[in-house]
Amino acid sequence: MKLAIDIGNTTITIGLSKDGIDILKIYKINTDKQKSSDEYAVILNDYIKECNQVIISSVVPELNEGFRDYFQDTFNLKPMFVGHGIKTGIKINSDNPKEVGADLISNSVAATNLYDETCLIIDLGTATTFTYLEDKTLRGAAIATGLTTSKDALFSKTSLLPQVELRAPKKALGKNSVDAFRSGLIYGHASMIDGMVRRIKLEIKKPDLTVIMTGGHTRFIHELCEEKIIRDDLLILKGLLIILDKNTN
Repeated sequence: MKLAIDIGNTTITIGLSKDGIDILKIYKINTDKQKSSDEYAVILNDYIKECNQVIISSVVPELNEGFRDYFQDTFNLKPMFVGHGIKTGIKINSDNPKEVGADLISNSVAATNLYDETCLIIDLGTATTFTYLEDKTLRGAAIATGLTTSKDALFSKTSLLPQVELRAPKKALGKNSVDAFRSGLIYGHASMIDGMVRRIKLEIKKPDLTVIMTGGHTRFIHELCEEKIIRDDLLILKGLLIILDKNTN
């Protein structure tokens, strides 16, 4: 069994694959920097019964050692972390390549191998990121506040707004505070994405640019966007498996 693990700021996603291509099962854990290694070990033991290869993308360095120790102690294997020295096939054209996160790299590997070597990736997580690749070279990115991050920030500053479930109301103009809030949050985020896609296409002069959306909030946003966007909820896990294959064969 091969494992692909994405340690994000909000969620840890674990994908299990037998052949290194198809993902058979997915488990999600809330990211908690305060949890001890032993606490994570108890959770992981419930999900992982066997494995012979593990690759991890992490943007939470505080958890890396605990995950590394878990797989070494439990399965006697050293997990592969996406980072310096790992073959990805992606070139980075950036002022500081070390700033590019493992999640962006993993998404880029999947998108350029599975869809188009020139593409735009939109990742809806703690932040909403836009990553542009041209001929498998990362040329630039934009980072906006994520959907849940925006919601939490607004709630923390307003006493009268009620906590609401993330889902789009039937109309853009709400007749109560809950629908009005949902509209601004959901439709506003979709409109921001459409606007950024159009702006980026215009800037790089590629009106037919392939655009892929991924991340935890795609189910709220994708169908509301007017631009043509491919949805792939498993993009980062697919990218991790491709990287694993590149570095083991």
